[in-house]
Parts: sequence; structure tokens; C-alpha cells
Amino acid sequence: MSKQPDPAPPRPVAPGAGGSLESWLSYLEAIHPSEIDLGLDRVLTVFRRLFRRPPKGRIVTVAGTNGKGSTVACLAQILRQAGRHVGTYTSPHLHRYNERITIDGQQLTDDAIVAAFERVEQARGAISLTYFEFGTLAAFVALADAGVEDWVLEIGLGGRLDAVNVVDADLAIITSVGIDHVDFLGDDREVIGFEKAGILRAGRPAIYAEMSPPRSVLQQVAAQGVQLMRLGTDYHLDCGPDSTVLRCPSLDRSLALPSLSLPRQSVAAAVVAAWMLEPGLGDGAIENALGRVHLPGRFERLSQAPDIYVDVGHNPHAAAWLAERLGQLKQPGQRVRGIYACLADKDSLGVIQALRDVVDYWYLAGLTCPRGVSVAELQARIGGVEGIESPALAISVGEALQLAIAEADEADVILVFGSFFTVAEARQALLGA
Repeated sequence: MSKQPDPAPPRPVAPGAGGSLESWLSYLEAIHPSEIDLGLDRVLTVFRRLFRRPPKGRIVTVAGTNGKGSTVACLAQILRQAGRHVGTYTSPHLHRYNERITIDGQQLTDDAIVAAFERVEQARGAISLTYFEFGTLAAFVALADAGVEDWVLEIGLGGRLDAVNVVDADLAIITSVGIDHVDFLGDDREVIGFEKAGILRAGRPAIYAEMSPPRSVLQQVAAQGVQLMRLGTDYHLDCGPDSTVLRCPSLDRSLALPSLSLPRQSVAAAVVAAWMLEPGLGDGAIENALGRVHLPGRFERLSQAPDIYVDVGHNPHAAAWLAERLGQLKQPGQRVRGIYACLADKDSLGVIQALRDVVDYWYLAGLTCPRGVSVAELQARIGGVEGIESPALAISVGEALQLAIAEADEADVILVFGSFFTVAEARQALLGA
């Protein structure tokens, strides 16, 4: 007697308007066969069902390999200082999904997110959406319902085929182009630059926040008649030992940037964007706004004696910035202890190599989240790097923190980095966040 095939698993059922946020997020994870499925056809169809006409308000989209979240946070705070009604959408989150959607600096409530999820569910019909696509459309619904005047949106992955790109940006910002998400974007900076440049719109302004853009970005700028503000060409950062001055001759503006634990290039891009969007806003107002920016997980100091910093940096480009930042902080005789845990698709060898000259003692930790790398695998990946032949090993980030703190002097610096999951575990262990 032949064996009957196993019955197909039941189709996920939407929790409905009375469902909890957690039940909705579980539903979003179950309704599409893959976590990432780049392309705009499906999400654009549902977007047009939800929005019969383009959303009201100015739209700023921010793409880049690193520095996107910093740019969004700074620009949103400055626009709020100008009296604007501002909404943001970012990803991923550290602790709560609600972090992804803010209105005037306040996270959206569970009920508001569930209501937006229900709207997307009704509109999509039989169209399958990924977790990110579903959440992006829900964020758009929430921002539109709130009547925000400025939408500041972070691109999730790449640019051209990212769900956020279904809206047309009035101003586009590309923070950086480096090698990351190789399986989806390729391992060539020119190819990745082309994907990032997909957020540009013909005849509309854009900002490029690095000194050396890929040719592919500049080609798209020329082809679409984009007014590009480019670091090192159209605006400049004069970096001294104690201050950084941002100059933009074409706008006849300059500003001494306050000291922040964020990449200067991201802060500068946000200020230039604000000058373009709100030309009447004075320097004092911008300085006040920047002084109130706090972005968890971005070179964030969580403890002192020893100083413990956390950073979500997860690729060699971000690790190089961390190395520079640590080099500026490190005093003679001071030791840096690096705790590293990462996801499977990251260039862990390149990250370690970028930081090996500034980190004195290494602690490798495992991550048990989806795509997380075990400590054994992480050790195998980087075991051949000169100078870190015998790192301390820990099953979890929390255990690695305990080891590092026990071995550290009060003058030492401990850096925990490698992913949002890494930082979330560290913040939970240290702050109960």
C-alpha cells in the first residue's frame, strides 16, 4: 500500500483587528515563502490599492550601506525643530517593532500598528507580501493617517527594488556605498551603487555623503538630471582636532557640528538636507536639534569604569569607522576589549581585520537568532587572523560581557558590536532594556 503524501500545512489565518501585535508579526513571518524577495511588482500593486493618489507631504528616502539610521534621526529632529509634523520609518529594530515607526519622535502604539496591518491585509487580497513589504505598507498607512508633513524613510536593502522605493522621493540621500548583503546586491561596488541610485528621481535633488561615489551613481545622476549635492565637491567637512565645520558654499551656509557619537558624514548629510528643505532655519535651531539626537546602538555608551560601548556595525565599512572612533578615544596604555557576534551572511573576516589593530583582547560570542552564527563557527571563520589566535569564547553575548567585565580594569574600554541582535542582547544584559 503506497504511502499517502503528508497533508499541506494549514494556511496562516490573519489575527484580525483584535489580534495582538505579536500575533500579527508571527502572521507576517508565515505568509511569504522567503524572508527577502526583492522586486516592486507585488508591493506596488497593493500600494496603489491603498493610495489612490500619491501621499501628501514631502518625502525623503535615505539609502546606503551604513549611516542611514543616523541620517534619518538627525534630519527628523531638525525638521521637528523647524515646526514640521514629521514621521519616520526605519529598520530593523532593537527591542520592539514599534521603534520602526515614529510620529514626532514618538513610537507608534501597538493598536495603531495593528490597525495599519489590518488595512494592508484587506488591500492585498491574494497577493503574497514579505514581512518587510507588509510592514512598509503599514508604515505608509500610519504616516498618511497621521497627516505628517515630512516622511523620512530608511531604505531597507539596496534601493531600486526595495519596498520603500514605491514612493517617489522629493529628496534622496545616499549615505555610503560599501560591500554588504552580497547574496542580494553582489560584491561589486559599482553594481551596488547602481542599486542604491535607484531611489533617485528625475529632476529632483539628491545628496551623496561620501567623497568617492561609484561611477554608477554619477551616471544615474547625469541620466536623470538630478541636482546632486556631493561631499567634497558641493559641500565640505573641515575636520580639526577639536571641531568639525560643515561648509556649503552654494547655499552660503556653514555650521560647526556638535560632537556626537554618530558618523560625521551622516550628520553633515542631514544638515545639508535641512538647509535645502528649510532654508530659513537658523544655525542655533539646528544645533539645538542635533544636541537632542539619541540613537540607541550607534556607538552608545552604556556603562563607565570600564566604559562599555555598543554598536550595530556589521560590515567592514562600519568596522573601519569603529576603528577610527576607538583610535580617537584610546589613551596611552588603555586596553580595548572587543566582543563580536554576527549573522551568517556577514564578512566576519573583513570586520575583524578592520579592527584588529585597535582591539587588544577579543571575545567571540554566538547568536541564537535566525541566521545567527555559533561561537564555534565564528572561531573557525576568523581563526587565521594574525593577532587574535586565542580569543575568549562565549555561548552568548551576555556571557561574553561577563567575561570581559571580570577581566577588565576600570580604565579599559569594552566594545560590543556586530549586529542589531548583538546590541539588543548587550543592552538587555546591561540595562534590562
